[in-house]
Amino acid sequence: MIYLDANASETLRPAARAAVLAAMGSAGNPSSVHAAGRAARRLLEGARERIAACFGAAPAGVVFTSGGTEANALAIHGLGAGRRLVVGATEHDAVRAAAAGAAGGASVLPVDRHGQADLAALAAMLAERPALLCLMLANNETGVLHPVAEAAALCRAHGALLHVDAVQAAGRVPVELAALGADSVAISGHKLGGPQGAGALLLAGDPALAPLLAGGGQERGRRGGTPALPAIVGMAAAAAEAVGTLDNQGRLAGLRDMIEAAATQAGAQAVGAGAARLANTACLALPGVRADTQVIALDLAGFAVSAGAACSSGKVAASHVLAAMGLGALAGAAVRVSLPWDAAAEDAERFAAAYVEVAGRLLRRAA
Repeated sequence: MIYLDANASETLRPAARAAVLAAMGSAGNPSSVHAAGRAARRLLEGARERIAACFGAAPAGVVFTSGGTEANALAIHGLGAGRRLVVGATEHDAVRAAAAGAAGGASVLPVDRHGQADLAALAAMLAERPALLCLMLANNETGVLHPVAEAAALCRAHGALLHVDAVQAAGRVPVELAALGADSVAISGHKLGGPQGAGALLLAGDPALAPLLAGGGQERGRRGGTPALPAIVGMAAAAAEAVGTLDNQGRLAGLRDMIEAAATQAGAQAVGAGAARLANTACLALPGVRADTQVIALDLAGFAVSAGAACSSGKVAASHVLAAMGLGALAGAAVRVSLPWDAAAEDAERFAAAYVEVAGRLLRRAA
């Protein structure tokens, strides 16, 4: 099986594996004051400093969570209180669900045909009462990058706050809190090549933030519960390695382009190809062939890809992301190919050849 579903979960980086195993040897609780607890606390705070350095945050502004879903929900719950929510039309379901559960719901910011936020519409929406804008940096299905810095400038001009879901972007493009102009940024460890079970919310300044989980006062009262120390330490190691090897993205872009060239010749459409996007992501829409049918056929051929977001890939439904881009019936006919950080050229070449064969067979059957 050749794994090409990194946007669902990256392959574990060796540095992260080593960090996890080392941290598992620590028996202490970071909140305990004895020697074992202090040793665990040093590991936790070292990971906090490492994450802060990777993403241009202050260590005090790093709030550890169980993952990207919780980090996004914490931002919406904590920063959105008393504000009107504006949510991008192509946001991840974790953001959409958290916003829908907020008092008053959320207004939807449309996107253009490339999947990028409509800034003119945003300016009009922000002219109303103070808002919290939730806008992802990179879309998880298409890889398309939003003009976040420009959106941040509009937010500042209208007294709005900006939360950025950088779960897919972190470790694949530069993510700096100040450069984005964001008030908060969400990241997830396993999307960086770390273990599952850890994430972080990065805060600009020291805003008042009501916790979702009000336990024993951990994370400066912003997130209760004993931290998952091995997962957090592994996330920090993965982040440092990913940020330090961003030049690898050029190699992945070449493999992605080769896959898309073969797919388009086979009759597919490369969604989002006209916009700036992640180097590792190809969204391939095959007219008239359901996405789940394609995923199964490619799985049988030995390739792991997905239909849209991993959390919804088992459901037979059109992608809300592609629907928002105006793709109509193609919204239910696209698969996502996302190359892991260690993707081999020969694996990408084998996939391109297999996709041509599978697509031709499925198109003939659909005719």
